[in-house]
Amino acid sequence: MKATLRTVRLALAEPLRISRSTMTARNAVWFTVEHEGLTGHGEAVTSVYYGLNTAELERQLYEAGLDLGHFGDPESALRERPAGDRPPAVTAAVEAALLDLCGKRSGLPVHRLLDAKSARTAPSTPGTPSAPSARTARTIGIVPAQRAAAQARSLADSGFTVIKVKAGAPNPEDDLDRVRAIASAAPRARLLLDPNGAWTSTEALQLLPRYAELGVEAVEQPLAPGGPEALARLAERSPLPLIADEDAVTYEDVRRLAGRVHGVNVKLAKCGGPYEALRIAELIEGSGTELMLGCLTASTLGLAPAVHLADRARWADLDGHLLLADDPWTGIGGADGVVRASELPGLGVWERRVGREDAA
Repeated sequence: MKATLRTVRLALAEPLRISRSTMTARNAVWFTVEHEGLTGHGEAVTSVYYGLNTAELERQLYEAGLDLGHFGDPESALRERPAGDRPPAVTAAVEAALLDLCGKRSGLPVHRLLDAKSARTAPSTPGTPSAPSARTARTIGIVPAQRAAAQARSLADSGFTVIKVKAGAPNPEDDLDRVRAIASAAPRARLLLDPNGAWTSTEALQLLPRYAELGVEAVEQPLAPGGPEALARLAERSPLPLIADEDAVTYEDVRRLAGRVHGVNVKLAKCGGPYEALRIAELIEGSGTELMLGCLTASTLGLAPAVHLADRARWADLDGHLLLADDPWTGIGGADGVVRASELPGLGVWERRVGREDAA
């Protein structure tokens, strides 16, 4: 097997402001594996929060590509999946590329290769029988209430039924005004709130009842990460379901929180890929903690592996590709509020400049 890398710049359609930063663009490294005339693709994106810059991603993916040379075919590489000490985002990109390639070699879409009950088995085991789809949340950042209302109205007109609102402005009343404006502009939309860890426990206890009155469905990571016990205690007193995100990075993180929070946001780039996400889904099954599938801002290529798992989650937050000014890949939809996997072999996505006949 031969692996190659390509780095591209992904610019956002407009700046995305959250409680801790504002993002306008990020780099993506595309990881391609070739074997016997077929190629599989995966993507890893830079992240200041996770300490991944472009040079580090390129180095890690280059070394991962060298390691794949020890395997005779992609099926054996996928079966072993040696993660080593690599960042989860790198492991996820490599796994995506291998799944894509194995799917093309077998003629099966990725969701047919994944089996939640035996996540370490060979990729020949059939998984979900039909192509998954899910209504995805669409994120509105920290913007003035009037701007948020206009965005919400446009999203509702386009078919979105779930809107995720970023919170954590210096003045909490600004966040409340934004949510009121969105609720008024899109009265039938389900609302999720994400302060990205901006609140203290005291602030959360004061604010959560007010958001419950506004019809917010659930709140994601209200407290600063690093205190999962505090988050679990807050969940016991919260009038709204609480979803752990930054405090639920690894399998062990989720094990400590299972049954103690209402949900966990699983992102393939932070847990290590589809198979690890399936392990987490198995872990929380029946615990009272439900699955949210999230993402980083990335292209369709980066989002596609999670879309193949989308029907397993209560909440799907898979809009990262929709935030881009120009998504270089296509194949999962989402502009109408619904992301869809396809029945094409592999990930079922393709680079726009190449064409569908070369679907990834």
